[in-house]
Amino acid sequence: MKRILLKISYDGTEYHGWQTQPNSVTVQQVLQDGLQKVIKERPNVTGCSRTDSGVHAREFYCHFDCPDNIPNKAFLMGLNSVLPDDIAVTACETVENDFHARYNAKGKNYIYRMYFGVRDPFLSRYALYLENKPDIVRMNEYCTTLLGKHDFIGFSSSGRTVEDTVRTITYCEVKSVDNTIEFSVSANGFLYNMVRILAGTALEVGRGRLALDCANTIFETGDRSKAGPTLAPNGLFLNKVYY
Repeated sequence: MKRILLKISYDGTEYHGWQTQPNSVTVQQVLQDGLQKVIKERPNVTGCSRTDSGVHAREFYCHFDCPDNIPNKAFLMGLNSVLPDDIAVTACETVENDFHARYNAKGKNYIYRMYFGVRDPFLSRYALYLENKPDIVRMNEYCTTLLGKHDFIGFSSSGRTVEDTVRTITYCEVKSVDNTIEFSVSANGFLYNMVRILAGTALEVGRGRLALDCANTIFETGDRSKAGPTLAPNGLFLNKVYY
């Protein structure tokens, strides 16, 4: 047996996240369906993350085990021939048998996209619509207060399944080009809904509804109610995974 690492990308609009769920269509399920067609068996597939319903991935990794005699190009070419248009395999390689797509990841980068001005149906599927442009300078000042090691329990939803809520953010910045805005954040790990809440808080700071140093209060109190809203999933992308 050998272990295969797939690099995929997907539009999460039509899926209830990555992880297989009863009575819901997920990316993991559809990928396993495709693998079953290609290699005539249904392997267990382990992903690098658990993206939520409606969230997209520009770069997502997953691993599975298969017989040695199946060439890697079968997964790159064969899977893309049977997968729907909103999921694509972009790379495939053999890795060590103890490699783990999730536990070997050193960090991830997420991007949350927004746009403002005239509503655009070609942007709205992948970005949150805003009527007015927020203050980007204020948003970036808020971003600097997130850097470093903190307890992010106040920036997560109650549905989280982990007890350790301390994470380290290594990069956080807001960029605006024309009428689009990207909130980008990198960390060694993320809690349930953490990025969408961080971005929602940045937006409220940019609108002048929250103080520039509101993150410090949230770190001290762990009070979710002092942070901004959990933004809609359509603007969120898992952008990069670091190994």
